[in-house]
Amino acid sequence: MRARLILAANLLACFAALAAGAVAAPVSYDPPAETATLPPGPNLETAQANCSACHSADYITTQPRSFKDPHAFWAAEVAKMRKAYGAQIKDEDAPKIVDYLTATMGK
Repeated sequence: MRARLILAANLLACFAALAAGAVAAPVSYDPPAETATLPPGPNLETAQANCSACHSADYITTQPRSFKDPHAFWAAEVAKMRKAYGAQIKDEDAPKIVDYLTATMGK
């Protein structure tokens, strides 16, 4: 009986420690300075406003891409950002972003 009580107390202490870790304060940091800029093109502002919320310009400009059908590639990427990752891109902005990425990074 005593062994069960000790085991139960140990389990309770472990759960309490796990729960305390789950409510730890978030860590803040300063991201490094940008090393690239998005190239000028039609709908640049729309792409910057939406894509830069999660990605650096450097990350966007260095993405591997399909040269066979750039429009289809970027349309799929934007759809993936919206559906799989929950990017808050308005319906009317999605084609503008695709057009921008196709025009500036599709070559």
